[in-house]
Amino acid sequence: MANLALADLLFVIWVPLKISYHLNGNNWIYGDGLCKVLVAFFYGNMYCSIAFIACISVQRYWAVVFPMSQKQRSTLLAVSISVTIWVLVWLSTIPLYLYDQDVNISNMEIRTCHDVTRPSQKTIAAGYFLAMGTLGFVGPSVVCIMSYVLMLKALRNNMGDPTIAKKRRKAVVLIITVLVMFLVCFTPSNIMLLVHYILLLGEAVDNLYGFYITTLCLASLNSCLDPFVYYFISEDFREHVKNTFLCRSQRTVERNKVSFSALKFSKKSNTYTSSTPHTQSTEC
Repeated sequence: MANLALADLLFVIWVPLKISYHLNGNNWIYGDGLCKVLVAFFYGNMYCSIAFIACISVQRYWAVVFPMSQKQRSTLLAVSISVTIWVLVWLSTIPLYLYDQDVNISNMEIRTCHDVTRPSQKTIAAGYFLAMGTLGFVGPSVVCIMSYVLMLKALRNNMGDPTIAKKRRKAVVLIITVLVMFLVCFTPSNIMLLVHYILLLGEAVDNLYGFYITTLCLASLNSCLDPFVYYFISEDFREHVKNTFLCRSQRTVERNKVSFSALKFSKKSNTYTSSTPHTQSTEC
């Protein structure tokens, strides 16, 4: 969850430059170097977000279908997978630095950033984005869809039990919300990338620029919505946010839990008393 939050943050940080570029009539004024960094961070963090959302979907599927195995899960494995995703995605952005992203359009008196590809460089650009669209989006999307469909199938069992039916219905609604948000936000932009570069290789006319900008806005919207959606999904995440705002450390939280569990309620005095002489409640 923390990795997804970091990827979303790094993605959103560069959005103001992207907005400034489009508000300036698609005229890039910040130089070729910063244009390359913007493009690399924009797509790198987008594909990081997609990869971590896929990992979270697998993790949640495993927790629902095999709840007992959660106690034996390895922190080292989770860290290794996270580091591997960061390294692979950022290594995959290297080709974006190897060809010109900043192109001068003399008849319009503007410099574009990533919107126009030089004819001599269209093969490397098309090859890169067709590969990233397939490996970086289609693959994780299949993983997400399969995980959430199997999770819904597992949750649908024993729905007749009134004690757990309500919680499971809530879980189903949240799962569908996350899946729909993922597909609505990321599918159009990645399909547009694939279509654009297929047309570029075929030297066909591409008049879908307006729709392309709209799809990028949807992709950016996902990074803004993720914190709110996962706040409602994860109880641990809600507790972490609450403790952060209340300035509570993890040690303080655990100590409060232990102290409270050691207190006994007295009906006569209407107060709590400690079951051990050394147990005291603590506050932040």
